[in-house]
Amino acid sequence: MIRQVLPPTSEQLEAARRVISDHLTPTPVATLWIRERPVVAKLEGLQLTGSFKVRGGLAAVDAARRDDATGAVVTASAGNHGLGIAHAATTLGVSATVVVPANASMAKVNKLRQYAIELIQFGSSYDDAQSHAKEIAMERSIRYISAFNDPDVIAGQATAFDELLAQCPDLGHVVVPVGGGGLISGVLISRDDHARTDVRVTGAQPERSHAMYDVLHGVASDAVVHFATIADGLAGGGDDGSVTNDIIAVHGVPLVLVAEAAIRGAVREAAQTSGLVLEGAAATAYAAIAEHLIDDATSKVAFIASGRNIAIDLLSELLIESPPGGAVTAR
Repeated sequence: MIRQVLPPTSEQLEAARRVISDHLTPTPVATLWIRERPVVAKLEGLQLTGSFKVRGGLAAVDAARRDDATGAVVTASAGNHGLGIAHAATTLGVSATVVVPANASMAKVNKLRQYAIELIQFGSSYDDAQSHAKEIAMERSIRYISAFNDPDVIAGQATAFDELLAQCPDLGHVVVPVGGGGLISGVLISRDDHARTDVRVTGAQPERSHAMYDVLHGVASDAVVHFATIADGLAGGGDDGSVTNDIIAVHGVPLVLVAEAAIRGAVREAAQTSGLVLEGAAATAYAAIAEHLIDDATSKVAFIASGRNIAIDLLSELLIESPPGGAVTAR
């Protein structure tokens, strides 16, 4: 079933908080030294699935279960969202179908096969997989769960900021990686719910794939151009009609663009200086701080280290890569 998407209600926020507190342990924070300044990292890579996406997965699958006794769901993703839905469905005893492109990474496909879900490989792109997943939702009259354009998913992601505020009450500024905008929308919703508008929020996107930045600056979504980036979890987004576009626009959140070389360097720097494994999406937020794209020299700054799911061969390549100069630009 394809639903009209609105921002999460207070009831959806509370339901997400309940199911996540029942099934997930709060992830810790750590203080890193990034270019000689202390920065708090919210370590979402320590989730069982390696990413914050399990929060939205649990909230959305639980909502589907409460709405329909069968609770069956379908989604499209070959990455962290698919793993989050698979883990949530297995945990909550719900039937789930995950559609991935036929050419999806075998490493990710193999991880999905570890869960008791229906895994379908279809088409040659994410768009093909998503279209097929939505067809399945209509045919079976079950819920399609978007990776970001879903109120319960957003409510689940909001719990990361709930925890961060409790762990760091003097927080002044948080940097959030942005793709489709589910995480940053959750942060903004949680910030409002806690009446903490004093906390500044900045979004970070890869310079090679920044649909949200373009759409919010008036570019038609079908005119957005994407290039390959190691921050593959942030590729895409900016879909026409997505509630996340509206949430970000209403809050006037600045987005900064991070060059590919800086993201690659951030993966290496975090591992070498802090022993922290960051996938490209998380490294985008780290790099935005490291390269001084964040206009804040006084507040306590944090970033959401959104995940650790980086291929071992890519991580090995980045650890021995020589850092170039002039790696970052902002707009």
